[in-house]
Amino acid sequence: MLSFSSHGHHPRCSVSQATDTTPEKKGQLMRRNDIRNIAIVAHVDHGKTTLVDSMLKQAKVFRDNQFVQERIMDSNDLERERGITILSKNTSITYNDTKINIIDTPGHSDFGGEVERILNMVEGVLLVVDSVEGPMPQTRFVLKKALEFGHAVVVVVNKIDRSSARPEFVVNSTFELFIELNASDEQCDFQVIYASGIKGKAGLSPENLADDLGPLFESIIRCIPGPRIEKDGALQMLATNIEYDEHKGRIAIGRLHAGALRKGMDVKICTSEDECRFARVSELFVYEKFFRVPAETVEAGDICAVCGIDDIQIGETIADKTSGKPLPSIKVEEPTVRMSFSINTSPFVGREGKYVTGRNLRDRLYRELERNLAMKVEDGETSDTFIVSGRGTLHITILIENMRREGYEFMVGPPKVINKKVGDKLLEPYEIATVEVPEEYMGPVVELLGRRRGQMFDMQGLGSEGTTLVKYKIPTRGLLGLRNSILTASRGTAVLNTIFDEYGPWAGDISTRDLGSLVAFEDGTTSSYALSSSQERGQLFIGPGVHVYKGQIVGIHQRPGDLSLNVCKKKAATNIRSNKDQTVVLDTPLDYSLDDCIEYIQEDELVEITPQSIRMSKNPKMAKKAR
Repeated sequence: MLSFSSHGHHPRCSVSQATDTTPEKKGQLMRRNDIRNIAIVAHVDHGKTTLVDSMLKQAKVFRDNQFVQERIMDSNDLERERGITILSKNTSITYNDTKINIIDTPGHSDFGGEVERILNMVEGVLLVVDSVEGPMPQTRFVLKKALEFGHAVVVVVNKIDRSSARPEFVVNSTFELFIELNASDEQCDFQVIYASGIKGKAGLSPENLADDLGPLFESIIRCIPGPRIEKDGALQMLATNIEYDEHKGRIAIGRLHAGALRKGMDVKICTSEDECRFARVSELFVYEKFFRVPAETVEAGDICAVCGIDDIQIGETIADKTSGKPLPSIKVEEPTVRMSFSINTSPFVGREGKYVTGRNLRDRLYRELERNLAMKVEDGETSDTFIVSGRGTLHITILIENMRREGYEFMVGPPKVINKKVGDKLLEPYEIATVEVPEEYMGPVVELLGRRRGQMFDMQGLGSEGTTLVKYKIPTRGLLGLRNSILTASRGTAVLNTIFDEYGPWAGDISTRDLGSLVAFEDGTTSSYALSSSQERGQLFIGPGVHVYKGQIVGIHQRPGDLSLNVCKKKAATNIRSNKDQTVVLDTPLDYSLDDCIEYIQEDELVEITPQSIRMSKNPKMAKKAR
């Protein structure tokens, strides 16, 4: 176990009454002191996952000879590649006889559905903030939710060993953020810990770090209260997350609110007071270190996983068989963006994918709903079209990326914003966009945001590097395709972060893309000869020797309106030797990622997605209408 030199003084923290175990009047609620449930919140890249790694290493989670993968918490490939956390994950460590359940939260507001559920399981939040950048927009979303739940917060100023660290500035701006988010006085009196996640050290002042993360563990136990439970009450547990296991089926994960749960017990599953059904718990697991460990009994306050209830949904309550009552179910914010998914209709269908039929697509999308609370799927106009709605483009593109890795082939249309009608007023979603941009590119970026109906409400200089931070309130419609234009306007130096704000009045028309597309004129294989004359018309997406089909988008036209090109023609072979066989110099084709393609396409265009390629094409159904 860890041991520390005591500094002789324990700073106070916002929740000083954490040790209170006297039963209270209302339903005999009491605190359980040998458990802490915490969620870790941080902006992308502020070192949250690395900090968790160090905490696990120090609490001796791994055997000394065990190979430890970096960033253990980011388990799926996509999370590692993009460096973001998408799914919430559970782990636990034991420190001085106290079990600390740690849940990693996604930082993106697009995964708000995940965030709300996690906050239901915990009593406190570890807010990790970079020692140079301070609190960022992504943190704001999760923090706002945590404060609404009334959770205690411990602020960790991470990467304190960076040469440009400015801890005072960071703590002050975090305090300002708390006030802005209407935190209570107790919440504003938060405990600050300074840490270097990568070195595994922490301390109560930036100059005085202990040799390990001891001060951090101490603060968690001191400042974050244990769970309040009804120890002898009737069993209640809210299913806040669902995992799927090939052998065990659906596994419900949640925190036990009251009573005790035993293996083999008969229980009642309730959605509301009137709707209940019976089930039996076949197996029980608790989280120890990184693994699910089988348990015979779980008592109130702990987080556990329950097997054997095949039809359980997120937000339902597992309750006592006789006197069970449902807990309030989870409400998730409405989706703001929708996209249509349909089967692949291009001439290249079935070359790479395993699952290509409408039925495969339908089953996969409806299966996603089981885990992905904030997503909605509806049947479209035809039998093989589906409308998928989510909390933002990223939310949906992550699903698309996962599906193509699983071997699906399909097409998606451009993202559309979901509007609301209130009375006779049309409302659309607005977001707060935060852009960090070097001063020399300020002009073009501001102009771009203005053209898309953005309204600036804050502007400040950042540090000494000549970077400016501007904040805009902008319709979600104006954000579609914005990232690409901003990167172009700032030569790749600007950083854009967005977060959903509210529904507001319709902002009027927004012009997004001025240029048309270059479209392939026939099926065939591209030749350098044809491409060398085509590249005078705009920027190409493809190089020579690529198979294309009629209607495929091969580049961006340099003018408005589309242009059909022959990119496959071969040089005519004559028997006259020409001395003009000069070598063709081709520009490097643009390399567009999935997100770029989805941002690029217009109303009458589609993105074709297969396990190995992403192509864009004109929508053949729309072309007929145009004539």
